[in-house]
Amino acid sequence: MTNRKSRGVAVGDLLPDIALPDQNGNMVQLRGWIGRSALVVFFYPKDGSPVCTSEVCHFGQRHDEFRGLNAEVIGISSDRPESHARFSARHRLPFTLLSDTDGKARRRFGTGSTLGLIAGRVTYVVDRQGVVRHIYRSQFHARKHVERALSALNDDAE
Repeated sequence: MTNRKSRGVAVGDLLPDIALPDQNGNMVQLRGWIGRSALVVFFYPKDGSPVCTSEVCHFGQRHDEFRGLNAEVIGISSDRPESHARFSARHRLPFTLLSDTDGKARRRFGTGSTLGLIAGRVTYVVDRQGVVRHIYRSQFHARKHVERALSALNDDAE
């Protein structure tokens, strides 16, 4: 269960030990959820863009289903905490948004980009022990990230 730094995070790897500021400016340690709940970590390009807003709001609309599966949802983009605070308030998001302004988390996870211009859209489903169980990558099918994450959590619950 070692992280493959050159390729990023793969299924079977342990969740990277990363701390980032949330929308309130508080530092959040991703591994802080280990032992407490499963985790759905989704990277998205930008607060407020149409596709990202659709994706993030879809995670918000289905949030009760994630909670019912004992999973926390965390969104990560390069936006600053202040942007996340406005975005979260505007859309009444019930989960945490983290700021990766220097791209350190993206590099560690290996999310990549599209055409070298648009930050990658990748979702990771992590079990209660901190092991990555599912990865879904799709720049253009943003709402499928929610469906795939719920499906992976349901599969793990069986």
